[in-house]
Amino acid sequence: MLAIAACTPRAKGPVAPVAPPPTAEKPAEVKPGEVHRVAILVPLTGPNAPVGISLANAATLALVDTGKQGVRLTSYDTAALGAAGAANRALADGAQLILGPLLATDAAAIKAVAEPKGVTMLSFSNDSAMAGGRFYVLGFQPAQSVDRIVNYVSARGVKRFAALVPDGVYGQRASVAFTRAVSAQGGQVVALTNFARTSAALPAAARKVTDYDARLKQSASSTATKRPDGTIAPATRSVPAINFEALLVADSGAIAAAFQPHLTKYGAPAGSFLMMGTELWNTEPGLGKSAALKGAVFAAVPDQRFESMSTRYRARFGGTPSRLASLSYDAMLLAASTAGGQWKIGQPFPQAALADPQGFAGVDGIFRFRNNVAERGLEVQQITPSGFTTVSPAPTAF
Repeated sequence: MLAIAACTPRAKGPVAPVAPPPTAEKPAEVKPGEVHRVAILVPLTGPNAPVGISLANAATLALVDTGKQGVRLTSYDTAALGAAGAANRALADGAQLILGPLLATDAAAIKAVAEPKGVTMLSFSNDSAMAGGRFYVLGFQPAQSVDRIVNYVSARGVKRFAALVPDGVYGQRASVAFTRAVSAQGGQVVALTNFARTSAALPAAARKVTDYDARLKQSASSTATKRPDGTIAPATRSVPAINFEALLVADSGAIAAAFQPHLTKYGAPAGSFLMMGTELWNTEPGLGKSAALKGAVFAAVPDQRFESMSTRYRARFGGTPSRLASLSYDAMLLAASTAGGQWKIGQPFPQAALADPQGFAGVDGIFRFRNNVAERGLEVQQITPSGFTTVSPAPTAF
Protein backbone atom coordinates (compact mmCIF):
# COMPACT_ATOMS: atom_id res chain seq x y z
CA MET A 1 0.00 0.00 0.00
CA LEU A 2 1.32 3.44 -0.88
CA ALA A 3 1.74 5.66 2.18
CA ILE A 4 0.35 9.17 1.76
CA ALA A 5 0.43 12.29 3.92
CA ALA A 6 -1.56 12.46 7.17
CA CYS A 7 -5.15 13.71 7.20
CA THR A 8 -5.96 17.38 7.66
CA PRO A 9 -9.28 19.29 7.79
CA ARG A 10 -11.16 19.75 4.54
CA ALA A 11 -10.83 22.99 2.61
CA LYS A 12 -11.58 23.74 -1.02
CA GLY A 13 -11.33 26.66 -3.35
CA PRO A 14 -11.44 27.65 -7.01
CA VAL A 15 -8.69 26.58 -9.33
CA ALA A 16 -6.16 29.40 -9.73
CA PRO A 17 -3.76 29.75 -12.66
CA VAL A 18 -0.27 28.59 -11.80
CA ALA A 19 3.07 28.56 -13.53
CA PRO A 20 3.14 25.79 -16.14
CA PRO A 21 5.56 22.89 -15.75
CA PRO A 22 8.51 22.49 -18.10
CA THR A 23 7.29 21.50 -21.56
CA ALA A 24 8.69 18.71 -23.63
CA GLU A 25 11.93 20.19 -24.86
CA LYS A 26 14.77 17.83 -25.72
CA PRO A 27 15.77 15.97 -22.53
CA ALA A 28 19.20 16.53 -21.06
CA GLU A 29 21.84 14.07 -22.21
CA VAL A 30 21.90 10.92 -20.09
CA LYS A 31 23.30 7.48 -20.65
CA PRO A 32 20.84 5.07 -22.31
CA GLY A 33 18.86 3.05 -19.78
CA GLU A 34 19.96 5.26 -16.89
CA VAL A 35 16.46 6.37 -15.79
CA HIS A 36 12.83 5.38 -15.91
CA ARG A 37 11.07 7.74 -18.29
CA VAL A 38 7.53 8.84 -17.47
CA ALA A 39 5.50 11.16 -19.70
CA ILE A 40 2.43 13.12 -18.68
CA LEU A 41 0.16 14.08 -21.59
CA VAL A 42 -2.25 16.87 -20.66
CA PRO A 43 -3.40 20.24 -22.10
CA LEU A 44 -0.92 22.92 -21.02
CA THR A 45 -2.40 25.62 -23.25
CA GLY A 46 -5.96 26.48 -24.27
CA PRO A 47 -9.18 26.41 -22.23
CA ASN A 48 -8.29 23.25 -20.28
CA ALA A 49 -4.81 24.46 -19.37
CA PRO A 50 -5.56 25.26 -15.68
CA VAL A 51 -6.58 21.65 -15.05
CA GLY A 52 -3.80 20.23 -17.19
CA ILE A 53 -1.16 22.34 -15.46
CA SER A 54 -2.48 21.25 -12.07
CA LEU A 55 -2.16 17.61 -13.14
CA ALA A 56 1.39 18.07 -14.40
CA ASN A 57 2.47 19.95 -11.29
CA ALA A 58 0.86 17.42 -8.96
CA ALA A 59 2.75 14.59 -10.67
CA THR A 60 5.97 16.55 -10.14
CA LEU A 61 5.03 17.06 -6.49
CA ALA A 62 4.49 13.33 -6.01
CA LEU A 63 7.95 12.61 -7.40
CA VAL A 64 9.45 15.22 -5.07
CA ASP A 65 7.52 13.87 -2.08
CA THR A 66 8.77 10.34 -2.65
CA GLY A 67 12.37 11.46 -3.12
CA LYS A 68 12.68 8.72 -5.72
CA GLN A 69 15.86 8.84 -7.78
CA GLY A 70 16.21 7.56 -11.32
CA VAL A 71 12.77 8.65 -12.56
CA ARG A 72 12.40 11.40 -15.15
CA LEU A 73 9.02 13.06 -15.65
CA THR A 74 8.37 15.11 -18.81
CA SER A 75 5.21 17.04 -19.70
CA TYR A 76 3.70 17.09 -23.21
CA ASP A 77 1.00 19.53 -24.32
CA THR A 78 -1.89 17.65 -25.95
CA ALA A 79 -3.54 20.96 -26.86
CA ALA A 80 -0.57 22.24 -28.85
CA LEU A 81 0.74 18.95 -30.25
CA GLY A 82 -2.54 17.08 -30.58
CA ALA A 83 -3.12 13.83 -28.71
CA ALA A 84 -1.36 11.58 -31.21
CA GLY A 85 1.42 14.12 -31.70
CA ALA A 86 2.07 14.34 -27.98
CA ALA A 87 2.14 10.55 -27.69
CA ASN A 88 4.52 10.19 -30.63
CA ARG A 89 6.82 12.85 -29.17
CA ALA A 90 6.82 11.12 -25.78
CA LEU A 91 7.61 7.74 -27.29
CA ALA A 92 10.37 9.24 -29.43
CA ASP A 93 11.88 10.60 -26.22
CA GLY A 94 11.84 7.11 -24.73
CA ALA A 95 8.75 7.21 -22.50
CA GLN A 96 8.06 3.85 -20.86
CA LEU A 97 4.89 4.93 -19.01
CA ILE A 98 2.28 7.53 -19.97
CA LEU A 99 0.18 9.44 -17.44
CA GLY A 100 -2.92 10.84 -19.17
CA PRO A 101 -4.71 11.99 -21.16
CA LEU A 102 -7.18 14.22 -19.36
CA LEU A 103 -9.85 14.34 -22.07
CA ALA A 104 -11.80 11.29 -23.18
CA THR A 105 -11.65 12.61 -26.73
CA ASP A 106 -7.85 12.19 -26.68
CA ALA A 107 -7.86 8.66 -25.28
CA ALA A 108 -8.34 6.69 -28.49
CA ALA A 109 -5.59 8.55 -30.34
CA ILE A 110 -3.05 8.06 -27.56
CA LYS A 111 -3.97 4.41 -27.06
CA ALA A 112 -3.57 3.74 -30.79
CA VAL A 113 -0.04 5.15 -30.70
CA ALA A 114 1.23 3.79 -27.36
CA GLU A 115 -0.30 0.35 -26.99
CA PRO A 116 1.42 -1.22 -30.05
CA LYS A 117 4.71 -0.09 -28.49
CA GLY A 118 3.93 -1.94 -25.26
CA VAL A 119 3.58 1.28 -23.23
CA THR A 120 1.12 1.40 -20.32
CA MET A 121 -1.20 4.42 -19.96
CA LEU A 122 -2.84 5.70 -16.74
CA SER A 123 -5.64 7.97 -17.96
CA PHE A 124 -7.27 10.76 -15.94
CA SER A 125 -10.59 10.64 -17.83
CA ASN A 126 -13.64 8.72 -16.58
CA ASP A 127 -14.30 7.06 -19.94
CA SER A 128 -14.40 3.43 -18.86
CA ALA A 129 -15.25 2.39 -22.43
CA MET A 130 -11.59 2.91 -23.34
CA ALA A 131 -10.26 0.67 -20.55
CA GLY A 132 -8.48 -2.50 -21.59
CA GLY A 133 -5.15 -3.76 -22.82
CA ARG A 134 -2.52 -1.36 -21.52
CA PHE A 135 -4.99 1.49 -21.04
CA TYR A 136 -6.13 2.12 -17.44
CA VAL A 137 -8.75 4.61 -16.25
CA LEU A 138 -8.22 6.53 -13.01
CA GLY A 139 -11.09 9.02 -13.39
CA PHE A 140 -13.99 8.99 -10.92
CA GLN A 141 -16.82 6.75 -12.09
CA PRO A 142 -20.45 7.90 -11.77
CA ALA A 143 -21.61 4.27 -11.51
CA GLN A 144 -19.59 3.74 -8.33
CA SER A 145 -20.96 6.92 -6.76
CA VAL A 146 -24.55 6.06 -7.67
CA ASP A 147 -24.23 2.52 -6.36
CA ARG A 148 -22.78 3.73 -3.03
CA ILE A 149 -25.46 6.34 -2.40
CA VAL A 150 -28.34 4.02 -3.33
CA ASN A 151 -26.97 1.35 -0.99
CA TYR A 152 -26.65 3.89 1.82
CA VAL A 153 -30.18 5.25 1.39
CA SER A 154 -31.70 1.78 0.98
CA ALA A 155 -30.12 0.67 4.24
CA ARG A 156 -32.17 3.41 5.91
CA GLY A 157 -35.46 2.02 4.72
CA VAL A 158 -36.07 3.86 1.44
CA LYS A 159 -37.76 1.67 -1.16
CA ARG A 160 -39.18 4.00 -3.84
CA PHE A 161 -36.69 5.92 -5.98
CA ALA A 162 -36.78 8.43 -8.83
CA ALA A 163 -34.02 10.04 -10.86
CA LEU A 164 -33.31 13.05 -13.06
CA VAL A 165 -30.43 12.35 -15.42
CA PRO A 166 -28.88 14.62 -18.07
CA ASP A 167 -28.74 13.72 -21.73
CA GLY A 168 -25.40 12.35 -22.88
CA VAL A 169 -22.93 9.61 -21.96
CA TYR A 170 -22.66 10.58 -18.28
CA GLY A 171 -26.43 10.45 -17.88
CA GLN A 172 -26.66 7.12 -19.68
CA ARG A 173 -24.11 5.54 -17.38
CA ALA A 174 -25.75 7.03 -14.30
CA SER A 175 -29.15 5.68 -15.43
CA VAL A 176 -27.86 2.15 -15.89
CA ALA A 177 -26.05 2.23 -12.55
CA PHE A 178 -29.13 3.65 -10.82
CA THR A 179 -31.59 1.03 -12.03
CA ARG A 180 -29.16 -1.79 -11.25
CA ALA A 181 -28.38 -0.49 -7.77
CA VAL A 182 -32.05 0.01 -6.85
CA SER A 183 -32.95 -3.46 -8.14
CA ALA A 184 -30.05 -5.03 -6.23
CA GLN A 185 -31.38 -3.48 -3.02
CA GLY A 186 -34.92 -4.69 -3.63
CA GLY A 187 -36.21 -1.19 -4.29
CA GLN A 188 -38.44 0.24 -7.02
CA VAL A 189 -37.66 2.89 -9.63
CA VAL A 190 -40.95 4.78 -9.92
CA ALA A 191 -39.65 7.46 -12.31
CA LEU A 192 -36.54 8.07 -14.41
CA THR A 193 -36.51 11.24 -16.47
CA ASN A 194 -33.88 12.59 -18.87
CA PHE A 195 -33.39 16.31 -19.37
CA ALA A 196 -31.40 18.68 -21.55
CA ARG A 197 -28.90 20.74 -19.57
CA THR A 198 -30.65 24.06 -20.12
CA SER A 199 -32.66 26.15 -17.68
CA ALA A 200 -35.63 26.06 -20.04
CA ALA A 201 -35.77 22.26 -19.85
CA LEU A 202 -35.94 21.97 -16.07
CA PRO A 203 -39.66 22.73 -15.48
CA ALA A 204 -40.85 20.06 -17.90
CA ALA A 205 -38.46 17.48 -16.42
CA ALA A 206 -39.65 18.30 -12.89
CA ARG A 207 -43.28 17.97 -13.98
CA LYS A 208 -42.58 14.60 -15.59
CA VAL A 209 -40.50 13.04 -12.79
CA THR A 210 -43.18 13.95 -10.24
CA ASP A 211 -45.86 12.43 -12.49
CA TYR A 212 -47.81 15.61 -11.90
CA ASP A 213 -50.34 15.24 -14.72
CA ALA A 214 -51.39 11.74 -13.67
CA ARG A 215 -51.61 12.81 -10.03
CA LEU A 216 -53.70 15.80 -11.03
CA LYS A 217 -56.22 13.52 -12.77
CA GLN A 218 -56.44 11.45 -9.62
CA SER A 219 -57.07 14.48 -7.44
CA ALA A 220 -60.28 14.72 -5.51
CA SER A 221 -62.33 17.91 -5.54
CA SER A 222 -64.31 18.97 -2.51
CA THR A 223 -67.69 20.64 -2.89
CA ALA A 224 -68.39 24.18 -1.87
CA THR A 225 -69.48 24.37 1.74
CA LYS A 226 -71.30 26.89 3.86
CA ARG A 227 -69.29 28.37 6.72
CA PRO A 228 -70.82 29.06 10.16
CA ASP A 229 -70.86 32.77 9.41
CA GLY A 230 -72.97 32.16 6.32
CA THR A 231 -70.22 32.67 3.75
CA ILE A 232 -69.41 29.99 1.18
CA ALA A 233 -66.07 28.18 1.30
CA PRO A 234 -64.90 27.49 -2.29
CA ALA A 235 -64.24 23.99 -3.51
CA THR A 236 -60.63 22.82 -3.23
CA ARG A 237 -58.63 20.21 -5.08
CA SER A 238 -56.32 17.76 -3.28
CA VAL A 239 -53.50 16.36 -5.43
CA PRO A 240 -52.03 13.03 -4.25
CA ALA A 241 -48.50 13.05 -2.84
CA ILE A 242 -45.47 12.15 -4.94
CA ASN A 243 -44.72 8.45 -5.22
CA PHE A 244 -40.97 8.51 -4.50
CA GLU A 245 -39.08 8.76 -1.24
CA ALA A 246 -35.68 9.64 -2.70
CA LEU A 247 -34.66 11.47 -5.87
CA LEU A 248 -31.26 11.24 -7.56
CA VAL A 249 -30.12 14.27 -9.58
CA ALA A 250 -27.21 12.91 -11.60
CA ASP A 251 -25.69 16.28 -12.34
CA SER A 252 -24.00 19.13 -10.50
CA GLY A 253 -25.28 20.39 -7.18
CA ALA A 254 -26.10 23.70 -8.83
CA ILE A 255 -28.43 21.94 -11.27
CA ALA A 256 -30.04 20.02 -8.40
CA ALA A 257 -30.68 23.28 -6.53
CA ALA A 258 -32.14 24.84 -9.69
CA PHE A 259 -34.60 21.95 -9.96
CA GLN A 260 -36.05 22.43 -6.48
CA PRO A 261 -38.39 25.40 -7.18
CA HIS A 262 -39.94 23.47 -10.07
CA LEU A 263 -40.23 20.30 -8.00
CA THR A 264 -41.98 22.31 -5.30
CA LYS A 265 -44.43 23.69 -7.84
CA TYR A 266 -45.38 20.14 -8.80
CA GLY A 267 -45.88 18.88 -5.29
CA ALA A 268 -42.38 17.85 -4.23
CA PRO A 269 -41.17 20.55 -1.83
CA ALA A 270 -37.80 20.26 -0.11
CA GLY A 271 -38.12 17.92 2.84
CA SER A 272 -40.85 15.76 1.28
CA PHE A 273 -38.18 13.47 -0.20
CA LEU A 274 -34.46 12.81 0.17
CA MET A 275 -32.31 14.46 -2.51
CA MET A 276 -29.32 12.40 -3.69
CA GLY A 277 -26.33 13.51 -5.76
CA THR A 278 -23.20 12.08 -7.38
CA GLU A 279 -19.44 12.56 -7.09
CA LEU A 280 -19.80 15.80 -9.10
CA TRP A 281 -21.08 17.55 -5.97
CA ASN A 282 -17.74 17.07 -4.24
CA THR A 283 -16.21 19.89 -6.29
CA GLU A 284 -18.84 22.43 -5.16
CA PRO A 285 -18.00 23.49 -1.59
CA GLY A 286 -20.58 26.30 -1.64
CA LEU A 287 -23.56 23.94 -1.74
CA GLY A 288 -24.06 24.31 1.99
CA LYS A 289 -25.46 27.79 1.33
CA SER A 290 -28.33 26.35 -0.69
CA ALA A 291 -31.48 25.88 1.39
CA ALA A 292 -32.84 23.66 -1.39
CA LEU A 293 -30.09 21.09 -0.79
CA LYS A 294 -30.15 21.03 3.02
CA GLY A 295 -29.94 17.41 4.12
CA ALA A 296 -29.11 16.08 0.64
CA VAL A 297 -26.57 13.26 0.43
CA PHE A 298 -24.00 12.15 -2.13
CA ALA A 299 -21.08 9.72 -2.40
CA ALA A 300 -17.54 10.75 -3.33
CA VAL A 301 -13.92 10.09 -2.51
CA PRO A 302 -12.67 11.31 0.90
CA ASP A 303 -11.18 14.80 0.89
CA GLN A 304 -8.94 14.89 3.96
CA ARG A 305 -5.69 13.84 2.29
CA PHE A 306 -6.32 16.05 -0.70
CA GLU A 307 -6.02 19.17 1.45
CA SER A 308 -2.67 17.97 2.79
CA MET A 309 -1.47 17.57 -0.79
CA SER A 310 -2.94 20.97 -1.70
CA THR A 311 -0.98 22.67 1.07
CA ARG A 312 2.30 21.31 -0.29
CA TYR A 313 1.19 22.16 -3.83
CA ARG A 314 0.50 25.79 -2.94
CA ALA A 315 3.84 26.10 -1.19
CA ARG A 316 5.72 24.82 -4.23
CA PHE A 317 3.73 26.13 -7.21
CA GLY A 318 1.34 28.77 -5.88
CA GLY A 319 -2.38 28.73 -6.55
CA THR A 320 -4.91 26.05 -5.69
CA PRO A 321 -4.79 22.76 -7.60
CA SER A 322 -7.71 21.32 -9.50
CA ARG A 323 -9.57 18.63 -7.55
CA LEU A 324 -8.49 16.24 -10.32
CA ALA A 325 -4.83 16.82 -9.44
CA SER A 326 -5.04 13.91 -7.01
CA LEU A 327 -5.30 11.56 -9.99
CA SER A 328 -1.90 12.48 -11.39
CA TYR A 329 -0.35 12.56 -7.92
CA ASP A 330 -1.49 8.99 -7.25
CA ALA A 331 -0.47 7.85 -10.74
CA MET A 332 3.04 9.20 -10.17
CA LEU A 333 3.18 7.49 -6.77
CA LEU A 334 2.39 4.19 -8.48
CA ALA A 335 5.21 4.76 -10.95
CA ALA A 336 7.72 5.80 -8.29
CA SER A 337 6.88 2.92 -5.96
CA THR A 338 7.36 0.44 -8.79
CA ALA A 339 10.58 1.92 -10.21
CA GLY A 340 13.65 -0.06 -9.26
CA GLY A 341 11.56 -2.94 -7.95
CA GLN A 342 9.17 -4.67 -10.33
CA TRP A 343 9.98 -2.02 -12.93
CA LYS A 344 13.52 -2.59 -14.14
CA ILE A 345 15.61 0.09 -15.83
CA GLY A 346 15.12 0.01 -19.59
CA GLN A 347 12.05 -2.24 -19.40
CA PRO A 348 8.38 -1.43 -20.07
CA PHE A 349 6.26 -0.63 -17.04
CA PRO A 350 5.01 -3.96 -15.61
CA GLN A 351 1.24 -4.33 -15.76
CA ALA A 352 1.43 -6.90 -12.97
CA ALA A 353 2.19 -4.03 -10.58
CA LEU A 354 -1.38 -2.75 -11.11
CA ALA A 355 -3.08 -6.08 -10.45
CA ASP A 356 -2.82 -6.19 -6.64
CA PRO A 357 -6.34 -7.14 -5.37
CA GLN A 358 -5.63 -5.35 -2.08
CA GLY A 359 -5.14 -2.16 -4.06
CA PHE A 360 -3.38 1.04 -3.07
CA ALA A 361 -3.91 3.93 -0.66
CA GLY A 362 -3.73 7.33 -2.33
CA VAL A 363 -4.81 10.92 -1.90
CA ASP A 364 -8.40 9.88 -2.67
CA GLY A 365 -8.38 6.88 -0.35
CA ILE A 366 -8.14 3.26 -1.36
CA PHE A 367 -8.41 2.13 -4.97
CA ARG A 368 -7.65 -0.89 -7.10
CA PHE A 369 -8.01 -1.74 -10.75
CA ARG A 370 -10.88 -3.97 -11.86
CA ASN A 371 -10.98 -4.55 -15.62
CA ASN A 372 -8.49 -1.66 -15.94
CA VAL A 373 -10.85 0.81 -14.20
CA ALA A 374 -10.09 2.26 -10.77
CA GLU A 375 -12.53 0.93 -8.17
CA ARG A 376 -12.62 3.32 -5.19
CA GLY A 377 -13.70 3.32 -1.59
CA LEU A 378 -16.27 6.14 -1.30
CA GLU A 379 -17.73 7.97 1.67
CA VAL A 380 -21.23 9.43 1.97
CA GLN A 381 -21.47 13.14 2.70
CA GLN A 382 -24.47 15.18 3.74
CA ILE A 383 -25.00 18.86 2.99
CA THR A 384 -25.41 21.10 6.02
CA PRO A 385 -25.36 24.90 6.38
CA SER A 386 -21.71 24.66 7.43
CA GLY A 387 -20.67 22.53 4.47
CA PHE A 388 -20.27 18.78 4.00
CA THR A 389 -20.50 16.29 6.86
CA THR A 390 -19.39 12.67 6.50
CA VAL A 391 -22.26 10.42 7.54
CA SER A 392 -20.78 7.13 6.33
CA PRO A 393 -16.95 6.87 6.20
CA ALA A 394 -15.11 5.37 3.26
CA PRO A 395 -13.72 1.86 3.78
CA THR A 396 -10.03 1.61 4.59
CA ALA A 397 -9.44 -1.77 2.92
CA PHE A 398 -10.98 -3.91 0.21
